[in-house]
Amino acid sequence: MGLLTFKGGVHPYDGKELSKNYPIEKYLPQGEMIYPLSQHIGAPAVPVVAKGDHVLVGQKIADAGGFVSAPIHSSVSGTVKKIEPHLNATGSMVNAIFIENDQKYEAVEYTPAKLESLSKEEILKRIQEGGVVGMGGAGFPTHVKLAPKDPAKIEYVLVNGAECEPYLTSDYRRMLEEPEKIVEGLRVMLTLFDNAQGYICIEDNKPDCIARLKELVKDIPRIEVKELMTKYPQGGERTLIYATTGREINSSMLPADVGCVVDNVDTVVAIYQAVILGMPVMSRIVTVTGDGIQQPKNFTVLCGTCMEELIGAAGGLKNTASKVISGGPMMGFAMYDLQVPCTKTTSAFLCLEKDPVSQAQQTACINCGRCVSVCPGHVLPARLATFAEHGNMEAFQKFDGMECCECGCCSYVCPAKRPLTQSIKSMRKMVLASRRKK
Repeated sequence: MGLLTFKGGVHPYDGKELSKNYPIEKYLPQGEMIYPLSQHIGAPAVPVVAKGDHVLVGQKIADAGGFVSAPIHSSVSGTVKKIEPHLNATGSMVNAIFIENDQKYEAVEYTPAKLESLSKEEILKRIQEGGVVGMGGAGFPTHVKLAPKDPAKIEYVLVNGAECEPYLTSDYRRMLEEPEKIVEGLRVMLTLFDNAQGYICIEDNKPDCIARLKELVKDIPRIEVKELMTKYPQGGERTLIYATTGREINSSMLPADVGCVVDNVDTVVAIYQAVILGMPVMSRIVTVTGDGIQQPKNFTVLCGTCMEELIGAAGGLKNTASKVISGGPMMGFAMYDLQVPCTKTTSAFLCLEKDPVSQAQQTACINCGRCVSVCPGHVLPARLATFAEHGNMEAFQKFDGMECCECGCCSYVCPAKRPLTQSIKSMRKMVLASRRKK
């Protein structure tokens, strides 16, 4: 049987050799901590602390602002300095809680539990109270995802360990160094779905991770390791579901509609920690890498740590560095200010010596069809981008513009250097805004 994959996709330089062999280092911040109240999809969290309050590690400082929302916990002990807007990684100003770190790291008392003694409702409650969200980048509140209308129809729980985004190695190090936590987190998830099979999905460029996890799960019922072909965007939700189950979803569907639940490796570990250890989400693994950084590394980073401080811990930027991206080169966000805090969804900081995007000379489309051949969403990227550039919302929707998964494959292969993905992404936002008004 061949490796599992999907139609389309690209093979960009992955850059993983820069940081993959560096074990995870724990980094303790020196400066003040900043906790944006919007670290997830949905309603922003609501502060439950005020200026002057003393807080402990693990203490809830903001509660969920609605059903689709998640609480936020302090990762340090110290004093609340203020609550005011601050810049986030996407360039938006959002309300945030500022805490002066006293460096003592005094913590609340956690309440561990045994999986066998918990009901499904109690498991979901502990996940919710732990502030667990999708840590692969989307930030969707996990307790909502794990509570579909009909849990009995869920047949597959997929752990996304593909890590197809170039340069990123945080999931790789997690799978290599702490595979037991991934397995235990998946066991927690399977407890919620009586009819589901658990798949740990890993690209075949990580043979050491595949071997370790296969050994761990060989005697565990309902859990298997699935080997995927190394190709971008193999780790996308739609492409992962198709590669492992053969089922397809579109933009109007959820994975649960085809009997699937998908969560990132770090999210699964966070589920384990919240349910079994009673610990909320306060940290994550972040890769600091690229040819523009002095010493690429993988860090365990406390949420709220300043991005500039973390880059300094990796030796700082080289004098020749020209671009810093939050995330990877395909789906990350270019930064214009390094005074940005790490959050639950921060996976990497990519520092580059050259900025090929700004240097690109855009020319007219030559109708070569390369964008069509690589598109995993099976749409016509060049045509959709033209509709977007002309503001033609009706034609954009008629030609299935909402089926674009915004992966960037079309822009990557375009010989005309057109910003296809950015144009389509902007129009998609306009369409969604228009639908919300209606």
